[in-house]
Amino acid sequence: MADDLRERVRATGLLPAGADVLVLLSGGRDSVCLLDVAVQLGCAARALHVNYGLREGADGDEAHCRELCARLGVDLSVHRAHRPDDAPGNLQAWARDVRYAHATSEAGAGTIAVAHTASDQAETILYRLAVSPGRRALLGMQPRSGRLVRPLLGVTREETGAWCRSRGLQWRDDPTNETDDYARGRVRARLLPALEAVDPRAAANVVRTAELLREEAAVLDVVVDTALAGRDRIAREQLAELPTALARLVVRRLAEAATGELCARAATRLDDILALGDAGALDVGAGARAVVEGGVVRFETTPPLPH
Repeated sequence: MADDLRERVRATGLLPAGADVLVLLSGGRDSVCLLDVAVQLGCAARALHVNYGLREGADGDEAHCRELCARLGVDLSVHRAHRPDDAPGNLQAWARDVRYAHATSEAGAGTIAVAHTASDQAETILYRLAVSPGRRALLGMQPRSGRLVRPLLGVTREETGAWCRSRGLQWRDDPTNETDDYARGRVRARLLPALEAVDPRAAANVVRTAELLREEAAVLDVVVDTALAGRDRIAREQLAELPTALARLVVRRLAEAATGELCARAATRLDDILALGDAGALDVGAGARAVVEGGVVRFETTPPLPH
């Protein structure tokens, strides 16, 4: 099984021999597996561990990462983070932002490798589907997003555990992953097991569906490109004449290009945008505003509220 997992990761092309790779190392089974595989594949691997100090076992996680990296001959950087009392957003979002900010700084020109697995992919898709309408929810995480790679998306959590056991590698369990305190934990503990009770292949089927939809999404992106013809705006009459599904995709593309953020809600406001006529403006959510001037639709960021 170990040889099979290594060769499947090699086949992704995301961890080529000699590549400068910074592995985000939590100390859990998935990231321990990823770091070990990266070393075995001949990458110039380094590791980054962020100690948020949020759990009683946080210092133990750090110590474990230090021991593992010493065993594997890998350089480890450790950053200790403290969340300000006035930090915006939820705790998990803050931790993710801190982690990726340090990774971007630490990686230099190298690749950043994260240990998301097929199990994480299934949970992510189900969570996004519950909270955000639209096809993007079903696409899941990409194997490569700029400098960030996810070499384990074709590997399950059970397989990373089997790899670690076969290699004699210990890992640390984060008890918060198994609680209902966070929405993602409820997906893992309740929703996915319920689906697997219907069919044991449920998680695999969700992941395979996302793979197929990503391939189809690439085709749809070309269709949107053709409709826009390189422009950052579109005539209202032309937008109205497009098939409704394509018009929604065009609206979403323009909104996200203007804001630099995901804007699923923009597509749901197509009828309202068309109803503006030849002039008007409409806030569509997620910081995007549709503006119609002279019968041409464009998007801009929503101006801040006056103090």
